Amino acid sequence: MTERGSKKAPTPIGLLTGKRTPLRRWFARACATVNRLLDRMPGSRWLHARIQRTLEMPRLDLQLSGATGLDGLRIAFISDVHAGSFMNEADLVAMFRRVAATEPDLVLFGGDLINTRERELLLFRSAFAELTPRYGMFAVPGNHDHFWGPDIGLWSAFLANHGVTVLMNRGIRIEHGGAALWLCGVDDLTEGEPSIAGALAGRREGEPAILLSHHPDFFFEAAAAGVELTLSGHTHGGQIRVGGRAPIHHSRFGYEQGWFHEDGCSLYVGRGVGVTVLPIRLDAPPEIPIVTLRVGRERSGEAESAASAADRTDSDAPPPGESSGDSIAPSAQLC
Repeated sequence: MTERGSKKAPTPIGLLTGKRTPLRRWFARACATVNRLLDRMPGSRWLHARIQRTLEMPRLDLQLSGATGLDGLRIAFISDVHAGSFMNEADLVAMFRRVAATEPDLVLFGGDLINTRERELLLFRSAFAELTPRYGMFAVPGNHDHFWGPDIGLWSAFLANHGVTVLMNRGIRIEHGGAALWLCGVDDLTEGEPSIAGALAGRREGEPAILLSHHPDFFFEAAAAGVELTLSGHTHGGQIRVGGRAPIHHSRFGYEQGWFHEDGCSLYVGRGVGVTVLPIRLDAPPEIPIVTLRVGRERSGEAESAASAADRTDSDAPPPGESSGDSIAPSAQLC
């Protein structure tokens, strides 16, 4: 792995978005109780169904340099599902069927699969079966997955039993077209202990890397380590935006939604698909981006697909990322 310097992602701060103190944990549990009560209120399911009908699946290109064999690799990125927060099993099955129809090579989960209760994992049993990507499904935890503390063994075990590999401070080598990609992930910045060193341990010199980090502010650290693409969620795009601004800021750097770039590295912050507390999204529709890697081509802008108009959205393609070499892995392996 090429060393490009090191930075430390800042600790999240703020009453609603910082690390949980005992007082903030009590407040979070109170909000969760309100959330569950609202879920039973007449009209809540109707409101959430209206939100889900606005789900966007933008087709995005990421330009890389390096081994051309990676060209065309397709990634579906699903974040902030918050199952159990107005989101039931039927919703998940229908959503994952739409993802499967895009025929992704990889399905990546960016954290906050559940809202506040471990039993909400059971809602995914049938939904996961809808997804059969060629190279598998991978996930990292979010702050809501850590709701009851740092021990998320049950969360990890459930995902593993349903074909989802958890990349918590570790990585795996993916082979495609005779070329290698380092896919890795870190623990949540707010509730966990993320380690870029652990995530990149085993990455070869010049090997392009994609990192899953629930909190987008970890991009500050990932870009310093030369990670070409970081995929994050957490912000919901603000969930409620007024005049183009979000009242609640989840990022100290303004990483609210869409593309961001630093030192040849790219971050995409997805708006996610679920909601918390209120079944409302204003000017922040849910999304599941479909990212296609482009290697050895001229920058082409947004990739158009044959999807229906409801599945299209305007989005700018990122500038070329940085990578070097064409190291080829003999086989897929976890590190």
